[in-house]
Amino acid sequence: MTATDSPAHKVQSAGMEYGFPHGHLGRLTENEVEQLEKFKKYLEEKELYTPGPRPSHDDPTLLRYLRARKWAVQDAFQQFKDTEDWRRANDIDVLYQTIDIEAYDMARRLSFRANAELRDNSTLSGLVGEIGDERGIPLYIFEIRHLHSKAVHAYEKAADEMYTKAQWDGTTPKGLLRLFALYENLTRFTQPLSSQLHDREVPGIPITLSTNVVDVSGVSLKQFWNLKGHMQVASVLATAHYPETLDRIFVIGAPAFFSTVWSWIKRWFDPVTVSKIFILGHNEVKPVLTKFIDPKNIPKKYGGELDFNWGDMPILDPHANEEIQWCEGFADFPTGPLYWKDMEDGNLECLSVGSVDKEERVRRVCTIKKTCPSHPTPERTAEDEAVTKAETEAAAKAGDETASKANGKAPTPPEESKDMDKTAEAIESLKIGSESGSEPQDIKDLNEKLPAPEATPTQNQQAIAA
Repeated sequence: MTATDSPAHKVQSAGMEYGFPHGHLGRLTENEVEQLEKFKKYLEEKELYTPGPRPSHDDPTLLRYLRARKWAVQDAFQQFKDTEDWRRANDIDVLYQTIDIEAYDMARRLSFRANAELRDNSTLSGLVGEIGDERGIPLYIFEIRHLHSKAVHAYEKAADEMYTKAQWDGTTPKGLLRLFALYENLTRFTQPLSSQLHDREVPGIPITLSTNVVDVSGVSLKQFWNLKGHMQVASVLATAHYPETLDRIFVIGAPAFFSTVWSWIKRWFDPVTVSKIFILGHNEVKPVLTKFIDPKNIPKKYGGELDFNWGDMPILDPHANEEIQWCEGFADFPTGPLYWKDMEDGNLECLSVGSVDKEERVRRVCTIKKTCPSHPTPERTAEDEAVTKAETEAAAKAGDETASKANGKAPTPPEESKDMDKTAEAIESLKIGSESGSEPQDIKDLNEKLPAPEATPTQNQQAIAA
């Protein structure tokens, strides 16, 4: 299809495809419940999990590893163990608790700007028919053009001076440790908050995902090249240690040469993750985003109604303010690391942590009623089992019908083929893909040879579920 066509068919993975809320706490099949119990028992035997009223790891977290490993307990165990080893080696919990707030905010500004508690409005086509639902998954906005060489250099230089009490394994780049502090914010603050909000189709089911809009407009091939190593390491580590935290990525503003960049990127992910990435042409941005996200939660520059620009602080969903009880001195969430903690009365309190001038802070920001369980797995009725079975069978049928399309390649529209040929020839002549990884001397000349970003709208490489 071309960029002027309507969004059509999502390329399904060959195996079973579970979209939220399938495979999540509260929507598990009998077999999935059994696998979760086996997983917990095995982790306990290996002294990686402590059960109890407040277990060491909640069920939604454990389920992320099982979904990532297709419910194979041994495979999930290995990934979980590797992650726990990595977390201990880098003191990730201590990092998040004690990181310098300025360093943390610098990473937030450089890496992304998030409409952190805005939620998407998704259609689960191909799973159980066409069900429009407000799923409550948080939405993040990224603008890559701000990651220019000077900003990245300053970011990496500051990493060596970053204050934290956490130890370091000497292997993970220090700059990426700040990035993973942001992942901690996603899993320990944003997702738990989203889970407690009940103005959604499936309240009571924990949110462990995020939806990302990645704007690559105005980014040159040289800039992509300079970011290649950073993006690769960050992507591989995130996939390994924060599995199943991504629902969808919408890439917008892609220039004509983006097919080359895509050939790098898709090698960093497994096929299931690649299937979650949708590349939208100019004419597809508004119709596709409004199909999946409420227009009031989409920035105006992308065809929505939201006053939001890169550099703005995260915007809280209005419904969240109705649920939150602010502590004295707070009417909004402060800058820096935040996390939710269970209270004795069964509710949750939000704590603001991090360091200012090497002095650690712990401030109570607000409380919220806990409406979404995280453990243990709730009992399911026979009616629940029947609904889940029907949905799973529908998902399997949809997956079988479209599995033959899952070849991992992005279709190329005829009008782009000549531009792509020029791009490939220019890149080959300058040996950009050399193992040395060095930047071409005449990268400026290369950019001049390439078609202009506006020349041809980039087509959907992964079409959207209609």
